[in-house]
Amino acid sequence: MGRLVVSEFVTLDGVMEDPGGAHGTKHGGWSFQFDRGPVGDTFKFDELLAAESHLLGRVTYQGFAAAWPTMEGTGEFGERMNSMPKYVVSSTLTDAEATWADTTVIRGDIRAEVMQLKVESGGDILVQGSGQLARTLIELGLVDEYHLMVFPIILGSGKRLFPGVAEAAPVTLTEATTAGGGILLLTYQSA
Repeated sequence: MGRLVVSEFVTLDGVMEDPGGAHGTKHGGWSFQFDRGPVGDTFKFDELLAAESHLLGRVTYQGFAAAWPTMEGTGEFGERMNSMPKYVVSSTLTDAEATWADTTVIRGDIRAEVMQLKVESGGDILVQGSGQLARTLIELGLVDEYHLMVFPIILGSGKRLFPGVAEAAPVTLTEATTAGGGILLLTYQSA
C-alpha cells in the first residue's frame, strides 16, 4: 500500500503561495532568494525517487505541465517528473487539457479515489504545492507524511498551508536537518 506524502515549500510564517514566482503574486519567487545546496537537492531528489506517482491540484498541475515537458538539461529529475503517472483533482479540467504525459483527471469522490490509489500503489503518492488539495487531504485524514522545506523568510501575507483546517491533525517529527542558507528540512508522520 502506498503512502500519501505532502511536500511543500513554506516560509517561516506559513506562506506557501507562489514560491517560484509563476503566478505573479506580491511575494512570488521567494524561494529563489535562497540556495538549498546539495543537502536540499538530495532531499527533493530522494523524495521524487520514492514516489510512484503525483497527485496534484489543477493550478499546480497546469503550472508543472507548462514547464516540465519543455525543460532541457534537467537530467534524471526531469525525466522522472515527466514519466511518472500524474493524477490531477479538478472539477473543471477537461481530459483534452490534461496533456502532460500519463495524466488522469480525478473528478469524483476524492476520499474514495485517493484510497484506491493508495491501495494500488507500491510507492509514495507525492503531492507538491496544490494548497487547496493538500488541505482537503489533511481534513480527510489521508496524509501519511509531510515534507516541509521551511525557508528563512517572513512574508506577512499570502496563502498559508494550514489555514482553517477543521480538525486537529497530530504529527510526529521523524527527521530534521538544515540545508543551504538556513532552510529547515522537516519530515513529519501523521500520528
